[in-house]
Amino acid sequence: MSAPVRIDLKAVETIPSRRTEAWKYSDLRRWVRDEPPLSPALPEGEPNDGPFKALTTNEVLIANGRLNWWSEDDLEEGIEVAHHAGPDAPRMADEMPMGALAAAKALEGVYIISFKAGAPRALALRLLSDAVKTGHHARIGVVVEAGAHATLLESHEGWGEAYLSNTLIEFIVDEGATLERIILIEEPHDAVSVTSAEVRLSKNAAYRQTIAATGARLQRLETRIAHAGEGATVRMDGLYVLKGDRHADLTSVVDHLGPDGQTSQLIKGVVHDTARGVFQGKIIVERGADGTDARMAHNALIASERGEIDAKPELIIYADDVQCAHGNTVGTLDESALFYMQQRGIPADEARALLVQAFLFEVVDRIEDEAAKEVVREWLTARL
Repeated sequence: MSAPVRIDLKAVETIPSRRTEAWKYSDLRRWVRDEPPLSPALPEGEPNDGPFKALTTNEVLIANGRLNWWSEDDLEEGIEVAHHAGPDAPRMADEMPMGALAAAKALEGVYIISFKAGAPRALALRLLSDAVKTGHHARIGVVVEAGAHATLLESHEGWGEAYLSNTLIEFIVDEGATLERIILIEEPHDAVSVTSAEVRLSKNAAYRQTIAATGARLQRLETRIAHAGEGATVRMDGLYVLKGDRHADLTSVVDHLGPDGQTSQLIKGVVHDTARGVFQGKIIVERGADGTDARMAHNALIASERGEIDAKPELIIYADDVQCAHGNTVGTLDESALFYMQQRGIPADEARALLVQAFLFEVVDRIEDEAAKEVVREWLTARL
């Protein structure tokens, strides 16, 4: 069957708005009132080096919604890239309407990246937008086969202005497999960007995710995980650093479907000027998912008088014998620590930057791939 379209960009009443519960902090309808013209195809070939260039020669470049280039001749054994023209609708289409729209509107069907069992392997997935007042959609599948160990180095790189980028990425992590997904996203201040991720996690598998976002006019990264339990583990972290009037929304749902599963989530953010940060996190423990251990924390700093943070952490528990907790804090920099640093000769602006850096690096330090961790640390430091 073809993917259903639950959002029609030509019918403004179907676009999520602040009256849509899941989108009440990120009013998409405010910024998208009609379907933009299609973004142009870009010349083939690597336009520049991505942020993870030094870490792997395995690379796939999606530019304005189209497969532009991939390291076909240099692709490491154990990684495969294939194309499917007419796949089914995403399993979570009802919960992720923009993901369903991406599936329906994707220009080239879906590209499937497969990691085979064997030695650990990494691949850089670059999602490039270079457009002006146009729009594009893309759909990508990632399969980590049983026993495989994969690292996906994902970067969203934007140029141009006022474009709409909408991407769906579907992950299948098979039994005993491990996937670490690291996302760096930097786009123009007036872009609208939505990335929806659907993850199906098998027993004894591991999924690790770290997002670092700098916002846009509206930037939303949504992750929904079907968690099988039975020894499966999830670490789902993120951070946002927002300046000007930028907006970033990290939304996630983890649905524990089986017993003895683990989830650990840490989100941190800092907003400056009139920026707005949004965190919506939900963990569901279904009946029969006894023995679940799930922890969620969101901590944010407001570094200006007009910055805004909206947070909605949720735990929904239908099972017994579980260990679950969630927490949320929003505050300002520690003035006593700032005073202490200034007393020792550190200028105020530098002292603030160091305190913010230390605050956010707690998220970065949970990345398991050491080389990728260092890239993220340098990337973040350059933007503080």
